[in-house]
Amino acid sequence: MHELLSGKPGDKRLLLGNEAIARGAIEGGLAFATAYPGTPSSEVALNFFQIKQETDLYFEYSTNEKVALEVAAGAAVSGLRTMVTMKHVGMNVAADPLMTLAYTGVNGGMVILTADDPSLFSSQNEQDNRYYARLSGLPMLEPTTPQEAKEMTLAAFDLSEKLKVPVLLRTTTRINHSRGVVTLGKIRPRKTQGNFKKDPFSYVTVPAVSRNLHVKLLQVYDQAMALANQSSFNEIIGQGKWGIVTQGVGFCYVQDALDDLKTKESFSVLKLGFSYPFPAETVKKFLSQVDKVLVVEELEPVMEQELRAVAQTMGRTIPIQGKGVDRLSRLFEYDPSQVRSAIARYFGIPVQDRQAVDLSDIPPLPGRPPNLCPGCPHRSTFYAVKKVAGEEAIYPTDIGCYTLGMLPPLSAADFLICMGSSVSTASGFSRALDKHVIAFIGDSTFFHSGITGLVNAVHNNHKFTLIILDNETTAMTGHQPHPGVNMALLGLPNTQISIEAVVRGIGVKHLSVVQPRKVRQTMEAVQKALDFDGVSVIISKEICPLYAKRVAPPAKIRAFMINENRCKNHRDCVNLFACPAFYVEENQVKINENLCIGCAVCSQVCPENAIIPRK
Repeated sequence: MHELLSGKPGDKRLLLGNEAIARGAIEGGLAFATAYPGTPSSEVALNFFQIKQETDLYFEYSTNEKVALEVAAGAAVSGLRTMVTMKHVGMNVAADPLMTLAYTGVNGGMVILTADDPSLFSSQNEQDNRYYARLSGLPMLEPTTPQEAKEMTLAAFDLSEKLKVPVLLRTTTRINHSRGVVTLGKIRPRKTQGNFKKDPFSYVTVPAVSRNLHVKLLQVYDQAMALANQSSFNEIIGQGKWGIVTQGVGFCYVQDALDDLKTKESFSVLKLGFSYPFPAETVKKFLSQVDKVLVVEELEPVMEQELRAVAQTMGRTIPIQGKGVDRLSRLFEYDPSQVRSAIARYFGIPVQDRQAVDLSDIPPLPGRPPNLCPGCPHRSTFYAVKKVAGEEAIYPTDIGCYTLGMLPPLSAADFLICMGSSVSTASGFSRALDKHVIAFIGDSTFFHSGITGLVNAVHNNHKFTLIILDNETTAMTGHQPHPGVNMALLGLPNTQISIEAVVRGIGVKHLSVVQPRKVRQTMEAVQKALDFDGVSVIISKEICPLYAKRVAPPAKIRAFMINENRCKNHRDCVNLFACPAFYVEENQVKINENLCIGCAVCSQVCPENAIIPRK
């Protein structure tokens, strides 16, 4: 039995924040879940995918976040409890249906997880998705610990059903990927069969209908405001005259700082968990008992500005500061030391900075930049393309493992803004520049948002080459399936969609499929694609080696080695190909046999044929 299905109410488990969210959803009677994987949210969906195999929970990895929300919307208006999970930038993709779903509302509880990523651990920006609550008018909950993440997930379903609108659950990486002790609750039975009552004047959002629905949404906002002011997730702790307002993981840092500073009795702390609608009455009560306020919130000064607005309406003139105090900035995530220092300086608490540990006698750690794995087929694709097209070509790229192709010596990435952008921006580059343009996109990203760009390119007769890097999985976020995956390898009914058939169906006239580990044939395919006058596509197809270890029969690995008698030390293997299995020792290139997977690409790179299989 899956871990999150076992245990009695009252049992305690050490759970990842994402596991706690999944458990909270199961306890809440979740019947229908959708997702597009994205760190830091990915483990929530993974648990649903596993639980689906043992229960009647419906779960799908949807093509993208917009589709995930729309699929779940159909189930939610039919009365099922649904959950949609995504990372923060995924909300941008889902924003179109989200804004109008707030108008139509739902009948079954719907929880939308948006996992923000301060410090950009795995993202292209660090936007603050608290603004989406304000943009949509939907309630938002923000947990501070794994235990609270479970409780808030459960509460979010009840809140959603009470208000008949989706509820946003906002986390950050530090909540998603921290572990904590979680007390289990009772698992409610799930309702898996819904009922949809036809009512076009509530659900078909033509202008005349939406005008009335907007009025309804504002009434729901007022109800949510009243609930936020009564919520136990919003708590005033202490009676001191110094005030701190915080939420999320910042609350944990504040608690630690006040313990360290030994001045808890001087403070009142307002913890906001039901953070939107901003609970004005609770905030007024808090402001009336303090003389000075520090706001501890990562990213944007959202609460800081709203606190000032509430203070103005009640005629309370007190210092309210956040950003700009000590090192509290709009950049990156905070840490306990940073928060402790800011509190001490803002409130004038004498504090002796902790002496840094003397590390002068320890050599610096070697750099470990992210890198494509040994034997990764993307590396051989990039190598072949660069050998043909050179440095002058323009290389728009996309979101995935292959984004690491930007690193030297491959240097096969010049522009990236979001999922699917490689195809569309390639169209722009090809019109603006008299150069070869070669775009890279992964198989999962192609299905997510690359198809429409390719349709546009064919229709408008652009001229560039698109290389679809098909490694048969969504590798970057943990090998989740997508529409092009052979589901039989996962022991499930196979619903695989052929990328080649999709590309031909779009109308691409020049298409070739290559095995990237055959370097010469790949280079020939690239040259022919570049010579074609129009949109050309190459599908570079080779399974991800890490994924293959999970789903394919174990293969006998025959690692390679350097024949030092042949090697002339040109180092093309290192300087042009740079597989991580290579290293240099005593001025001689060698291959780490524990890293080498025997892909044999390096043997095709070496001009002296000095790289041979080990005996």
